[in-house]
Amino acid sequence: MEFLPFEIENYAEQHTAEESDLLKKLNRDTYAHVLMPRMLSGNLQGRMLAAISQMIRPKRILEIGTFTGYSALCLAEGLADGGKLITIDINEELEAMVRRYIKEARMEAVIDYRIGNAMKLLPDLTEQFDLVFIDADKINYLNYYNLIIDKVRQGGFIIADNVLWSGKILLKDGKKADKDTQALLDFNKYVHQDKTVENVLLPLRDGLMILRKK
Repeated sequence: MEFLPFEIENYAEQHTAEESDLLKKLNRDTYAHVLMPRMLSGNLQGRMLAAISQMIRPKRILEIGTFTGYSALCLAEGLADGGKLITIDINEELEAMVRRYIKEARMEAVIDYRIGNAMKLLPDLTEQFDLVFIDADKINYLNYYNLIIDKVRQGGFIIADNVLWSGKILLKDGKKADKDTQALLDFNKYVHQDKTVENVLLPLRDGLMILRKK
């Protein structure tokens, strides 16, 4: 995920608003007790997600891939009055931790946390979403996109994380893409060519693809 020189990334973090005390606690807790803690969004990306949400002021947010709940809490900061965020994750082992932090953030009324296979749960969602964040298994990125695109309102946004995949998408030295890398290559190409959306790929952290539905 380290694309920028350390000094530049460090400078950017030093000149970005700090995460809340609760998010700092969740960050530490994740790194201390959870496998693959780098999956957590972190302060810089978290503040970006919060800023986007605050600019849009969505009434309905969908997150595919909760992990320990950091990004959900950031996205929920921008919810309009009466808004709701649905977040889906298949890992039931983290459920107690996620629910504890949602409760501590006093967001139980606005964050609807669901455990299950998103491929099975998404077709049953009836809401129209203003903002969708995809940050789950890379193999299904394109499947998730196709399942939710009709559930995004016109003018709504989709954000997909990890689209640069630690630089693996460049296939340096003639290396062959593994399954996850190929899935992201296919996703990036597909959404870039999709005439129903406008897209920009930001080289922030591990890459954010931001799409606006026309």
